[in-house]
Order: sequence, then structure tokens, then C-alpha cells
Amino acid sequence: MKAEPAAQARLLDLQELDTQLERLDHRLRSLTEIAEAAQLKERVDAIDAELITAQTKASDVERHQRKAESDVDQVRSRADRDAKRLESGQITNAKELQNLQSEIESLGRRQAELEEVVLEVMEQAEGLSAEVARLTEEREAAVAKFTEVTARRDTAAAEIQWDRTRVAQDRERVSAEIPADLLALYDKLRAQYDGVAAAPLRYGRCNGCKLALSTVELNEIRATAADQIVRCEDCRRILVRTEESGLTAPVVE
Repeated sequence: MKAEPAAQARLLDLQELDTQLERLDHRLRSLTEIAEAAQLKERVDAIDAELITAQTKASDVERHQRKAESDVDQVRSRADRDAKRLESGQITNAKELQNLQSEIESLGRRQAELEEVVLEVMEQAEGLSAEVARLTEEREAAVAKFTEVTARRDTAAAEIQWDRTRVAQDRERVSAEIPADLLALYDKLRAQYDGVAAAPLRYGRCNGCKLALSTVELNEIRATAADQIVRCEDCRRILVRTEESGLTAPVVE
């Protein structure tokens, strides 16, 4: 493959732009705010689950409390009616009076038992209410932190994306100056060799694999026409000859 030396030199500009794009993509993926936002989102979700459980328990206890209070009211009303009947003097039968007094005593014991239940349920309700309040406050703090971190993440990502758009535009302009067949080879090699397809030959060393070329290889490159595409024998990347290549004079074994 052949290409004008100027077009070959543009490969180095293109490689630099592609390297910048890879660095920007890495920066975008590596934003600390991404992981922090994900952790905070998990925390908010976990608090939501705890809050739903606490709210459900509080609702159940509230219903239980209303039922217990209703039972107390019913027993109290029944005891009040019986007490009024007893005090009215309308019942004169001794057996009936004894039964009524026994029922009033029984209702009194039942009322005391139910009132004890109400107190226990009220204590449960207070504890659950405090738990719901605590979780609600904790959720608000977590959501606020998540919102803050997300905003910082989005701002940082937008800045990186702006830089990426600018570099991508430069890449498009530079790639348009490179012959299609050379550009196709470059793109193919980039996919094969960790994103680095072209490297300068500097002082007898390939800057792609960082290995020094042998005397024979340097003499062969020196003898090669300037428009001939040269590849590194070790890493197979495109070698771009520069003023710093060290090819100004023949090398003698």
C-alpha cells in the first residue's frame, strides 16, 4: 500500500485524536459519581422497602388498636347499662340481682384486660410511628444526597461529552484527509492492537511496541520509497517516518 508522506503523517494526528477519545470515554466510565450515585440509589431503595414494611406494620397495629378500643367501649357500655339497671331498683329477684352483679364483675375484669391490650398496642404504635419517622427522615437525606451526586455526575459527564464532541469533529476532519484504503487499514489495526494502529519511528524505535528496530530493518526502511507504507515487524502497526526516525544516514553492520 502506498500513500503520500503527508497522509502518513496525518495518521499520527488521527491516532492522537483516537487516543484522546479513548481517554475521554474512560474518564466518563470512571466518574466516581457514577458508583456513588448507584450506591445511593440502592440505599434509597433499601430504605423504601424498610419504610413500606414499617408503614404496613403501623397500619396493622392502628387497626388492632381501633378494634381493641372498640371492644373496650362495648364492654364499658354494657357494664354501664347493667350498673344502671342494678341502681334503678327495678330488679327485685335475688337470683337475678346476683346474676347481674356477677356479670358486672365479669365485665369489669374483661374491660381491664382489654384496656391492658389497648395500652400494649398503643406502645407498639408509638414505636412503629417513631420508626416510620426515622426512616422517612433517613430517606429524605439519602434522596437529597442522591440528587446532589446525580447533578454532579451529569455536569461532569456533560463536560466530558462536550470535549468528546470537539475531538470527534477534529477526527472527522483529519480522517477526511487520509486515503480511504489507508484509513481502512488503520481502523482494522486499531481494532486488533488495543486502539493503537499507527506509531512514529523515533530514533530507531517503534513507539507502538517500544522495541528498537534492528540495523537490517532500519536499512530496509531507509531503502523503501517515501510513499510506501511501512509496518513494524514486531507489533505490525503502521510505522510513520519522521524527522526523528534516525534514518538520515545508512547504518553499517
